[in-house]
Amino acid sequence: MSLDAKLDALRADLADRDGVLIAFSGGVDSSVVATLAHEVLGDDAVACTAKSETLPAAELDDARRVAEEIGIRHEIVSFSELDNPDFAVNDDDRCYHCRTMRLGKMYETARDLGIETVCDGTNASDPGEGHRPGLRAVEELEVASPLLRHDVTKAEVREIADRFDLSVADKPSMACLSSRIPTGMEVTEEKLTRVEKAERLLRTWGFEQFRVRDHDGLARIEVGEDELARALDTDFVQAAREHFDDLGFDHVTLDLHGYRTGSVSPADEESEDDEPLVEDVFAQDYPGQ
Repeated sequence: MSLDAKLDALRADLADRDGVLIAFSGGVDSSVVATLAHEVLGDDAVACTAKSETLPAAELDDARRVAEEIGIRHEIVSFSELDNPDFAVNDDDRCYHCRTMRLGKMYETARDLGIETVCDGTNASDPGEGHRPGLRAVEELEVASPLLRHDVTKAEVREIADRFDLSVADKPSMACLSSRIPTGMEVTEEKLTRVEKAERLLRTWGFEQFRVRDHDGLARIEVGEDELARALDTDFVQAAREHFDDLGFDHVTLDLHGYRTGSVSPADEESEDDEPLVEDVFAQDYPGQ
């Protein structure tokens, strides 16, 4: 099926509903769903963002901005994943517990607004991307996933976003902050806060694709392959050592594999050979120190 035909099917699907509330992160997937829903339903389409400790403040600001760009009504609800001990223990089902709570808040908000349908941005590429327990919550709660239903892939989502001139068309995927903490290590507000501050520093320093993984006080920095040379620069090394120490990290390392989604998920812990190669470049002595 052509992309134009898929777009027609998406519009018809959404238009057939009395109203929808979109679980809205401000990423490209949910932004495309919100754009199409607003196009065909107008004020009967509402974007909803769930604010919690695992959502970086910059991402919440971005969600507000993109909702305004689309012109859709935007609701923000608050909750805490850390209130659920099943989430905080950080086992293989962490994302399942998170998504269940997050979508639960969406349904509460939808009921308050008299809306029956909650939908999300799950696309046709998502089910094949390794360990995704959050998708089980989507299925159990019967959340509508129009992109998945009409076989719209991630690449096609970006093409649609580009057609609508959405500013997030090329935005990298951004998982919640708890994904930076390896499975089996407890998720705490302290860890989430220092990871958020560390990633804010990297963004301020001009990095575009990155993660800071928190291994119980050891910061493992991942950057995109084309940015690796900058991360090995002695000026960056010195700045990272100083600022990350101020944030409460005991050690700072650079992952020579570079940026990889899900690099602390169960799917990547099946054997010792899959463990990331980490060099503690920030423990070295450099000229001028």
